[in-house]
Amino acid sequence: MVGIIGKKVGMTTLYDTRGASVPCTVITSGPCVVTQIKSQEKDGYCAIQLAYDERKEKNTPKPLKKHFEKAQTSPKKKLVEFSVPSEEVAQQFQLGQTLTLPDVLAEGDYVDATGYAKGKGFQGVVKRHGFSGVGQKTHGQHNRQRAPGSIGASSFPSRVFKGMRMGGRAGGQRVKVANLKVMKVIPEHHLLLLSGAVPGSKNAYIILAP
Repeated sequence: MVGIIGKKVGMTTLYDTRGASVPCTVITSGPCVVTQIKSQEKDGYCAIQLAYDERKEKNTPKPLKKHFEKAQTSPKKKLVEFSVPSEEVAQQFQLGQTLTLPDVLAEGDYVDATGYAKGKGFQGVVKRHGFSGVGQKTHGQHNRQRAPGSIGASSFPSRVFKGMRMGGRAGGQRVKVANLKVMKVIPEHHLLLLSGAVPGSKNAYIILAP
């Protein structure tokens, strides 16, 4: 089965059957519309394209308008492809079909959540890579607590190796968190509660794949 697209709402807690408090991420998800069905013969691979979240028509490029008109749906903001194993599975879907949470997920299922982590801007090595600095405030080292220290050799190789862990832009990368348990599904409000944390800030798009 394909996945579904959603948005991160925030976090809360639930109590499991043992009475333990479980931190959960609240996600509003679906309904998603099937906007394209890709086949091995035409596209070289099998996949289902889903669209989510309404978009203003005046802000939609003309090629995308035609793309959504073929699926007989209104313009959407987020488009995601989900690979399927075979043509037979792809043929189970129809262009313009709507998928809701109960069609894809149920309580007790495990899913992989993919999103973009919060951007943290330019950071030093302590925050970016977990360095501990080069020492304490002894022997005159009054300003070296968060410094990277030595980064290369002298005469050989006379350069800094590629991939050296240094300061730079942190966060903002694509992150997948695997095997999150579906704690609760509230279909009437299109809400989903996953155990644990999910990458991204509030209102960030999250891709859920069983």
